[in-house]
Amino acid sequence: MDKLQSERLKYFPNINSLLKISLGLVLLTIISSVLVYAETVSIDIDGTSYEVEFVATGLTVNNIEPDLGFATLIFAVDVTDSTGTLNIVLERSFLDSIFNGEDDPFIIINQFGEELIFTESATSQSRTLNIELPAGTVEVDIIGTIFGNPTAETEETTEQPVTEETTEEPVTEETTEEPVTEETTEEPLVTDVETPKTQCGSGTVLKDGVCVLDERCGSGTVLKDGVCVLDSTPKSSETSVKIDSRELITGVVAALAIAGVIGIILGIISKASKSKN
Repeated sequence: MDKLQSERLKYFPNINSLLKISLGLVLLTIISSVLVYAETVSIDIDGTSYEVEFVATGLTVNNIEPDLGFATLIFAVDVTDSTGTLNIVLERSFLDSIFNGEDDPFIIINQFGEELIFTESATSQSRTLNIELPAGTVEVDIIGTIFGNPTAETEETTEQPVTEETTEEPVTEETTEEPVTEETTEEPLVTDVETPKTQCGSGTVLKDGVCVLDERCGSGTVLKDGVCVLDSTPKSSETSVKIDSRELITGVVAALAIAGVIGIILGIISKASKSKN
């Protein structure tokens, strides 16, 4: 029995050989997956051919077409698993999404116009998209902004600074000042012409050609030969007596009141003398 068991154990591989076999199978699986799923498709854009590399997992890519009018790359797919994954590398010179000079997210939709879930990683030369495709997806539209972006090509341009030489000539301003001659015209002197003097009467003086009262002397006097003398001009004596009606009425009322008081006093005295008798 022991001999039979020992002979059987000789035909079974040991542990080291099993580990080597398992590692080999893992490497073979990885290499075979890369060789099977990594695909490259050539797409023509305005006479220029671009290579598009993608990896499809759980799905089959049947066709790829560009829509130049909408800067869209259309994939016709068939999802074989419950969820498929499409990993695609887009060169910036082929298809890019730019807004105001900066990267703008792509719009990725299915045949119903529903947005699909995706992640992105970008470099200066390319943008890699990893898109999840649920079962039933037959079309994937990747919408960007421009096909065949010329600015993505790395071209070294050396710009030399432009030096502008401006020579400013001094501006000389010549100003000639002409002497100013002042002409003075002398008007002929007008000699005063003697006008006949107006003679004013006594007590008046001549002022601005008109005889006015001389107010330099007091009332009843006039200026004569530079001296104030009495005015001998006859004056009409007019007397006017003005009687104030209010003062007259007040006097009459006061006299009547005094008379009434005296009458009352006398009446009281007479009554008093009669009562004594």
